[in-house]
Amino acid sequence: MTRWSPAQSRRPGCPHRRLRHLLAGALPPGMTIGASTFRPWASANFVGARHIFPCLLAADDAKAVSTALQSELSAAEWTLPGHVVADVVVECGGAQDALQIEILTVED
Repeated sequence: MTRWSPAQSRRPGCPHRRLRHLLAGALPPGMTIGASTFRPWASANFVGARHIFPCLLAADDAKAVSTALQSELSAAEWTLPGHVVADVVVECGGAQDALQIEILTVED
């Protein structure tokens, strides 16, 4: 297994761009995705990545939106060739109009 480095290129087939595209279609109107990042992740049995998407709300209450979005994204069927969405977490950010969506993917 190779070590992760921010200077190395992404692994072939990384679903980050596809996830960003799918997530943009699932967000409520007025919510935008900021600069997203991902970091390789591994356990004893799985290899994958943690994808972090900071989001800004137009004028809604972040707490109420995060609860609704958590249930919606957790139930969503994600189409990612060669990868499976293992977990989705929606958290309120530091500001009243900020959310952070973290999606854990594992290689299929």
